Amino acid sequence: MVLKLYGLTTSTKTRSVAQVCKEKEIPYELITVDLRAGEQKLPAHLAVQPFGQVPVIDDDGFILYESRAIGRYLAAKYANQGTPNLIPTNPKELAFFEQAASIELSNFDPHAYGVCFEKVMKARRGLQADEAALAKHLEALNAKLDVYEVILSKQKYLAGDYVTLADLYHLPFGTGIEGLGYDVFQKRPNVARWWNDISNRPSWLAVKNGA
Repeated sequence: MVLKLYGLTTSTKTRSVAQVCKEKEIPYELITVDLRAGEQKLPAHLAVQPFGQVPVIDDDGFILYESRAIGRYLAAKYANQGTPNLIPTNPKELAFFEQAASIELSNFDPHAYGVCFEKVMKARRGLQADEAALAKHLEALNAKLDVYEVILSKQKYLAGDYVTLADLYHLPFGTGIEGLGYDVFQKRPNVARWWNDISNRPSWLAVKNGA
């Protein structure tokens, strides 16, 4: 059976899972869940995602939600096809991957999400951005990317010398920030090199405007 991906083309996390499918050459069927219409809160969806969120996958009856968990599952199950080592198997390389994944989740995502929340998600609801909160997120994000600059001066990607899920997970919100006109990547040469590399991967270009 073809993998079923339940989500929405404008959903950052749906696009993240779609990109992993592209990297691993996994055919999938996107089944739209209309968030504005509240379909994610209907009983049928709550039966597979009790928090009423997207994405969800159905892999021949195996149901899984949470985008990072889905990405890890797909990278592990289809380890022998598509882009190799999205999750390394060597113990030391795996440890560096887990370190990089933690960096993205703890240091990048909260502030990148915060910027997009203030400028994009609030606007969709007809709300004004909290400019003080926005400034704090941008200040924090820039400080974190100063550390990224140091890390990436020593290696090509966040976990070492080849791309992993830890790099790819930066793309949805990072692309959103770029689209808002904030220069957080290009003013740091090593971060710029890394960002230009990952943001121009064919897998991301294929889904960035819709999974």
